[in-house]
Amino acid sequence: MSNTPADSGGFQAGCARVDITPPLGVSLAGYFHDRRARAVRDNLYANAMVLARGDRRIALVSCDLICMSAETANSAKRTIHERIGLSPDCILICATHTHTGPELRDDSVVGVDTAWRENLPAGIAEAVCTAASRLTPVRLRAGAARVEGLSWNRLFRLKDATEVFGTHGREEQVVREAGPVDPQLQTLSAVAEDGSLVGVLVNFALHPDVIGGGGADFISADWPGELARTLRAVYGQAGALFLQGAAGDINHVSHVPTRLPVGGPAKAVQLGRALAGAAMTAMERGEPMTSDALDAKLEHLPVPYYTRDERLAREVATLRKKTNLTDFERYIIERFESWPHDGRTADVPIQVFRIGDMGLVGLPAEIFVRIGLDIKDFSPAKQTMIAELANARVSTYVPTGDQARRGAYGAKPILSRWLDADAGRRMADAAQRLLWELWEKS
Repeated sequence: MSNTPADSGGFQAGCARVDITPPLGVSLAGYFHDRRARAVRDNLYANAMVLARGDRRIALVSCDLICMSAETANSAKRTIHERIGLSPDCILICATHTHTGPELRDDSVVGVDTAWRENLPAGIAEAVCTAASRLTPVRLRAGAARVEGLSWNRLFRLKDATEVFGTHGREEQVVREAGPVDPQLQTLSAVAEDGSLVGVLVNFALHPDVIGGGGADFISADWPGELARTLRAVYGQAGALFLQGAAGDINHVSHVPTRLPVGGPAKAVQLGRALAGAAMTAMERGEPMTSDALDAKLEHLPVPYYTRDERLAREVATLRKKTNLTDFERYIIERFESWPHDGRTADVPIQVFRIGDMGLVGLPAEIFVRIGLDIKDFSPAKQTMIAELANARVSTYVPTGDQARRGAYGAKPILSRWLDADAGRRMADAAQRLLWELWEKS
């Protein structure tokens, strides 16, 4: 079969990226202590892809950042709408979750470079508007590959039915991993009439806190940056956007003995190249779309916040009696004392897209893998991508209702879980319903 598509299928695509690297000296996000950037290992980008068919257009943006705030996303969307008329409901803006990038959050333990943050929406908007100016006829192809041995569930179930992050020296109490992984890497590639690659979306679930750890003093996009760099080395200056999957409880730490790198730059390079190889396999055998549908829906779902209870109050009271608190324990106490959300309801944006035969769901937090798998299982699409950390930050993590009560990191109230324990089910149900509405509409 020829590599050159026989026709465009009616789709157009354009890609662009804008440098959003902050100045040196900025605090790096992702830990419970301050780390300052003294060097730039690799630049951070807002990577954009605009897809069009007829009068329908959508924009997908992936930023090399720890998270995405509603303030930043909404400001960028307003500017995009003003400049090129694209509806905000048709724009997804998400983060890769690098832990060697700047902080956006005012409630973090580290400071924010407010001047850099104020300029960020303009950079995101510039990436989208430039991508829209480069629209060219393409054929869209959906691909998938199974990746094993690179991602691991980082939570463990103990014999007493509680869960912990890592084994923490409790190997004798561990039953096994507390959840699965999602081994499916997915691609959506836009191929021009001459067979060249215009751009590709790559979707995989793997926490990107690899390259620096708690001692990092440099800026980097971590392994998603290595992934994009490897793809560009093969395909030229094609757009390469990484959409982080449901990776709230997934990381790179092997559960079996290995002589391969386990962290730092060497591990980031290994992951980036290995996942780029899987992406190329998926792309090169991906079949052209059979549907020419292009549509989007955005719904704001009301979800109750967590309200402080006696169980957490007792835990904090015990911590207050300690004389040598860790940064982590001190943060728990401070968050408990200043918690502003008792009895309140969060406004949770749930965004879905239909792109030919493929579905895409944007969720505004770090999502536990079982929730992403549930959405995929009941989706009407042949393939469904989950993009976490999209459009807003309504919580740090969203675990399953079951795991929300088992105490592990990612499920702990106020620290990493801001919403009611049932939030994950509500969000998954809303995403499923909206996907079916799009498919039955077409």
